[in-house]
Order: sequence, then C-alpha cells, then structure tokens
Amino acid sequence: MIRQFQFEAEIYESLSCVPMQARRKLDAVGIKVHLAQWQQLGRGERLMICHAPASTPEECAALKVFIEEATLARAGSPPKELSEEVRRGATPPPTPPPRLISHARELGTELTQEKWNELDEDERYALVKLGDVERPSHNLKSALIEFFS
Repeated sequence: MIRQFQFEAEIYESLSCVPMQARRKLDAVGIKVHLAQWQQLGRGERLMICHAPASTPEECAALKVFIEEATLARAGSPPKELSEEVRRGATPPPTPPPRLISHARELGTELTQEKWNELDEDERYALVKLGDVERPSHNLKSALIEFFS
C-alpha cells in the first residue's frame, strides 16, 4: 500500500504525476523516470510501481526490471540511471539539510533537530525532495503544515 500525503492528494486519482512514495522507490532502485515517461505508462503499471514492495534488495531488483521494461516498451526510451549519491538519498539524512531549514524558515516554520526527529522517514524524504533544492516546490509549505500541525 502506498502512503498518501495530503499535500499531493490531487494526483492520486489520475496518477498523472509521480507520487512522493513512488519517487522514493525510484531513488531506491536507482532510476529516474521522467514525467513524460511516467505519463506513457498505463494506469495499471503506475499502480504497480506505487504499490510494489521495495524494501529488500531482491524486491528492488525486481521492481527495477519491471520499470525499465515497462518504460522502454511504453515510452520508447529507458529510464535514466541515478548516481549512487542520489540513490542513497532514498534514505533521508539524520539531520535536516541547511537549505531545507532556510526554506522552511522563510515559510514560517522553524525546522529544529527536535522537530526533524519527530518525523518518520517518509516525511523526511518528502521534505528533502521538496525543500533541499535551490527553488523549493510549491508543495513545501503544505507539507510543512501537514507534518507539523
């Protein structure tokens, strides 16, 4: 079962965008599926990616093969291989990244280590993906409200 965050609720019906939990799985298996490739996949294939287990090396390997084959068949091009550094990003850091802290502060949230420790790994991953970038996602504020309200 895929965890559904409220801040991205609108995408779960159509799966027109890659949900955060599917993005985490893609990072874990080491591949990047571009939005255009994702949208070429059938709904069943998107659901399979969302709901497939990916917590053991064997599950990750099987999911990677499925995604590579489905993407090549539907979109005509294979997904991009991710660097080991990006792949490790599927496991969020033990401390909030400085850039994320800065963006959260700009949005009115003081992201302390104590608050970070209260989050589970899925929530931490989401915040890093949304806010540890030069220009934070428009969903960062909604995610901060969801996780800290």
